[in-house]
Amino acid sequence: MRPSRTAPSCRSSSVWSASAASTSRRAAPGSGGADPARGPPTLPRVSCEQPVRPGGEPGLQVAVLVKYVPEPQGTPTLGEDLLLVREGVEGALDPGDEYPIEAALRLIEAHGGEVHLVSMGPEVAMSAIRRGLSMGAHSGTLVTDPVLRGADALATARVLAAAVGRRAFDVLLAGAESTDGYTGTVPMAVAELLGIPSATFARKVEVVDGTLRVERQTEAGYDVVECPLPALATVTGSADEPRYPTLKGIMSAKGKPVEQLSLADLGVDAADARPTQRVVSVADAPQKTAGEMIAATDGAAARVADLLAEAKVI
Repeated sequence: MRPSRTAPSCRSSSVWSASAASTSRRAAPGSGGADPARGPPTLPRVSCEQPVRPGGEPGLQVAVLVKYVPEPQGTPTLGEDLLLVREGVEGALDPGDEYPIEAALRLIEAHGGEVHLVSMGPEVAMSAIRRGLSMGAHSGTLVTDPVLRGADALATARVLAAAVGRRAFDVLLAGAESTDGYTGTVPMAVAELLGIPSATFARKVEVVDGTLRVERQTEAGYDVVECPLPALATVTGSADEPRYPTLKGIMSAKGKPVEQLSLADLGVDAADARPTQRVVSVADAPQKTAGEMIAATDGAAARVADLLAEAKVI
């Protein structure tokens, strides 16, 4: 079933309407599990309670979705099932995910709190989480399960929503899109499944008076969007430049807590994590013929007109 609660919306001076924030509670793990024909499953819900740090001082709890992707310089190889072969392929933290990690670290530098990284992938994806921990994040969760091989965007969102919903958080950040898939849909699907408001294409993220404030890029400039907490924002490459891990950060990352979970640990039915679509064929892009270069001479305009006429454009 779909979540019964409608997510509170964000507020913008131009295009978004205002809505009062509502409070939700986390459901018990395993409360969901639905037939794909009936829509997304009911997943663990987030809590709007103010988190408290170990010292008793209130602080932000920020979760960041991160992804392990193949090295962009590598040559992709498809298996017999037309899925990308990831075994034995070098990879790393998606470069685009360093921007939301940086935004998360700046939030806790301003307000206190912790940054928790959440990822889904093979066991080797743990290196992506360690990279984020070396930047300054505090902990991480990796969901890995053989059933997840070839998971599409919707299946990925279902699993990530279940993993994120296990912990109380104020802000959930993600990159605008991954560099291997470029769908840009997973973060928004996670927000929908969790029943929280969301804002996309953020170049700046702040928390002001219990509200997430985002400077959102648009073709005409940017909007200032406000969302009641908890809320999600996707962060673009125009945000603050990510910091480089220090030697101290790299060494300390080895001792930071990272949990590895299966679908059973999350209480997610395997049927809800399987792909909802499959690749049936792959073909090389057709070769394009070389274009004709027309020098800027006296007869250039006439030649251009002739070519347009041949193409039946004019």
